Amino acid sequence: MPLPALRVLANEIAYRQHFIDQYVQAKVVTRDGIRVHFAEHNFDHAFFESTMRDGSKDTFSTIRAQRIDWISATLLEPSADWYQGYVKQRKAYDPARSVTVAYGDFVVVLGFGVRKDKSMKANFITCYEADNSIGKIRTSPAWTLAGCRIALGV
Repeated sequence: MPLPALRVLANEIAYRQHFIDQYVQAKVVTRDGIRVHFAEHNFDHAFFESTMRDGSKDTFSTIRAQRIDWISATLLEPSADWYQGYVKQRKAYDPARSVTVAYGDFVVVLGFGVRKDKSMKANFITCYEADNSIGKIRTSPAWTLAGCRIALGV
């Protein structure tokens, strides 16, 4: 699994348009074939940082944005590690939320759900370099498609 190239674009506007073209308007699937939905507002959460470290993401991060193409590469990588996501409000791991790691400490977070026809879907939550938390992520319970289906009642 070679490291994907960094995407170098002119500015925030160009990165935002690339996100819309490659994710919001495109069909993205996981290695299990589950469609992942992206909303335009996800761009702000994934590619902005908090300068005051107070949770308010107020500054566009070129360093984060350069990894924009790593999202789909991570979701499709057959050897990626998938972990259950931790939900801070509930103080518990959630088998219907995944944190996927394929390239160093870059993670992609998804939330899973069920459509009316009982097929599974996923929503992109965020992506980031988990340099401070990768150790904790790697000790999380493994995410499995079967476990996710059970949690969702499918």
